[in-house]
Amino acid sequence: MKKRYILYTILIGGIIALITYRVIANKKINSKPDNKRVSSAMNVEGTVLKPQKFEDNLTLSGSLEANEEIDIRSEVSGVVESINFEEGAKVSKGQVLFRVNDVELRAQLSKVKTAQQLASENQRRAKLLLDKQAISQEEFDISNADFESAKAESQLIAAQLSKTTVRAPFSGTIGLRSISKGTYVTPTTPIAKLVNTSQLKITFSIPEKYASQMKVGNKLTFTTSDSKDEYEATIYAIEPQVDIATRTLKMRAIADNKEGKLYPGTFANVSLPLETVDDALLVPTESLIPIQNGKVIFVSQGGKAKQIEVETGTRTDSMVRILSGIKAGDTILTSGVMSLKDGTSVKVNLSNTTN
Repeated sequence: MKKRYILYTILIGGIIALITYRVIANKKINSKPDNKRVSSAMNVEGTVLKPQKFEDNLTLSGSLEANEEIDIRSEVSGVVESINFEEGAKVSKGQVLFRVNDVELRAQLSKVKTAQQLASENQRRAKLLLDKQAISQEEFDISNADFESAKAESQLIAAQLSKTTVRAPFSGTIGLRSISKGTYVTPTTPIAKLVNTSQLKITFSIPEKYASQMKVGNKLTFTTSDSKDEYEATIYAIEPQVDIATRTLKMRAIADNKEGKLYPGTFANVSLPLETVDDALLVPTESLIPIQNGKVIFVSQGGKAKQIEVETGTRTDSMVRILSGIKAGDTILTSGVMSLKDGTSVKVNLSNTTN
């Protein structure tokens, strides 16, 4: 019996000793530096947010058009008597481009002028007779009407005769002609195209939310697909209403083209300045995470990642402007953000991305 009690006592004492040993060992482990936790912190890239000067530009697509452009045609029908321009040459305003044979019209004009002179003389005589009361007022009115009719017919033929000489309505470059000397032309016959390219129009549309920021006289820059040169233009006309179908506002700018480097019909990449911000906050695009109702960004606070919802503004090729949610001096996380959760321990390697 005593042996059994001794055995139980030894067994209980062993269990108590084992428990005591484990408690002491756990305390020693917990009292050591948390090397395991430190080593489990996630390595990420980050940067300290600093305010920067930012030019908020709107990038748009547009097209170049000639300042003035018309199809040259004859207003009267007839045979082309002479062509007075070279294809592809520059012409001045008022310069004779071609003439239509006017022999018939000159003959008609001579005939109606003779009739006009006779009617004028009859009207003069009728006036003298009326003053002497030798004829009635009605007879004088008929004579006067004949004279006015003959004069009007003479003016009509003279106007048609002047149209046989076609002149350039403005200075520009004339294109390829589609007629030859001796061609019978009508008002529907295309002769050539006249284009004024000393200045070019740029037509483009902007989203309606920017409409209130647009004013006549605003400057813009643009490039073309065939050149890296940057050109400047000035807005000179704005459509008075927004297009309901596209929710955009159409406008036009004018650019000098004295050197002739730009061609009508070319595609234009338009950069339209909206505003210049001296203290803008810009973050790399890869630091933003899209969510259902917006975007979030992670910042480092006390060695842990904190998720913050932000409001974004204009984008560039690699940066996004932040309007609210974070402030200057915050350490934003820029890599590995898709693997982060709110409260994740992080070890941040700082870079100068936003400088």
